[in-house]
Amino acid sequence: DSIGAIRSWDFGTWNFPVIIDNMMNLDLLFNVAKATGDSKYKDIAIKHAMTTMHNHFRPDYTCWHVISYNNDGTVERKQTHQGKNDDSSWARGQAWAVYGYTACYRETNDSTFLNFAVKVADMIMDRVKTDDAIPYWDYNAPVTEETPRDASAASVTASALIELSTMVPDGKKYLDYAEKILKRLSSDAYLAKVGDNQGFILMHSVGSLPNGSEIDTPLNYADYYYLEALKRFMDLKGINYKNI
Repeated sequence: DSIGAIRSWDFGTWNFPVIIDNMMNLDLLFNVAKATGDSKYKDIAIKHAMTTMHNHFRPDYTCWHVISYNNDGTVERKQTHQGKNDDSSWARGQAWAVYGYTACYRETNDSTFLNFAVKVADMIMDRVKTDDAIPYWDYNAPVTEETPRDASAASVTASALIELSTMVPDGKKYLDYAEKILKRLSSDAYLAKVGDNQGFILMHSVGSLPNGSEIDTPLNYADYYYLEALKRFMDLKGINYKNI
């Protein structure tokens, strides 16, 4: 209770690690609250989102990956476990952030979350310098021909920005950006041929480069959020499969 967040991991030397990815799990709590009529689950989700907002983010709205808390709720450590270094901006972490706070606004109608999601979205659109809007695996990674992209970060961002575009007056810029991502992911550069890529849809994602895990490879959450983004886009535009 004194920490006000949900613990993420049970490995490592952290006292109470909370990862930005946890923002993606709050939908579960919001839905349990609706299914049971018990608001305590929603309250836990909101508290986690507020605690994360206060401690996970830098002044420029980029976020650390891991914040570990002491038992009294003070911050023990700030790290970026799957990024280039602790002070870098790990691409998928930024995507989890914009998606999570957009979802929190959908479920609460609290403009605090909407305003925050907009700040993170604007930061992503400003910081991702690649021509095709598919980020490198970390925003601070040195850029060479070999620097891997992270299609999963792009997919998550596209899905979030499509939803965000419906919530704000200047939503078109977010929808246009998401559409740019989706067009690129749907090109031969990222979309695998049927039967290739171990059965996955998208190529070129990164799991945890510093830990030598899943580098330039397909990932299930790249595929999931790509499909979700496509569905959201089609629903918004009134497109159905029969007309494609």
